[in-house]
Amino acid sequence: MKYTILLLLNLWGPATAIDCEDVDGSLKQIDVSNGQVFGVNDAGNIYTRYMDSWVQIPGVLIHVTVGPAGVWGVNKNYNIYKLVGGYWVQVQGLLKQIDAGGAQYISGANMNDDIFCLNRQPAASVRDGSGLPWVNIAGKLKHYACGPYSCWGVNSIDDIYFRYDVTVDGCQGSKWQQIPGKLSMIEVGTDGSVYGVNSLGDVYYREGITASNPIGTSWTQVAVCGGKIKYASYDLGKLWLITDDGKILKCKVV
Repeated sequence: MKYTILLLLNLWGPATAIDCEDVDGSLKQIDVSNGQVFGVNDAGNIYTRYMDSWVQIPGVLIHVTVGPAGVWGVNKNYNIYKLVGGYWVQVQGLLKQIDAGGAQYISGANMNDDIFCLNRQPAASVRDGSGLPWVNIAGKLKHYACGPYSCWGVNSIDDIYFRYDVTVDGCQGSKWQQIPGKLSMIEVGTDGSVYGVNSLGDVYYREGITASNPIGTSWTQVAVCGGKIKYASYDLGKLWLITDDGKILKCKVV
């Protein structure tokens, strides 16, 4: 069964239709990057998409991420794991949400909404459970995600923030700027695209993002037929969505 979503180019202009299709299975969280798809369901089971089927990966997680820094995840006790050679290796630290979408560095937030990142070299060198030099970033966020140009986050009251001057070896960046709008989660694609979901289940896309203007210009709503959305992730022209009842949608973005 197919749904159609409308990408509203602006409040007054014509809308462009985007086709979405149902994907088998049920997930509560999904992350896509570099052609890979990972997700977890309500039971904490971990899945990756191979061809047109889900393949279960051993382990139990509440959040999983894939990106240039590899495949990482956190469990219900907030322990952090990296997938190394087909096995989950626990690493030092505690996070409730984690993101591997930055340029080979890691970012995330802990159970107290404290913000952390891990620079490229230590993120790439993880092979065992030895200690890691996590960098604490000033501020409080419940969700923090990065891409090739920028890092974005949302706090406990759904305010949106942009982090300036983040680099592969300086993941802490320099300062925050609050961005107009309200989102409950936000994700950054491998190409720098930014999508988010608000508390009502509406999906938004950040217009105008380029390498020279990573903060973009404005939010555009993506009107979805098929239920309220709770999670979104974008990669290679495909927007993957999870509805509030766990249904999975894959939408073609043109």
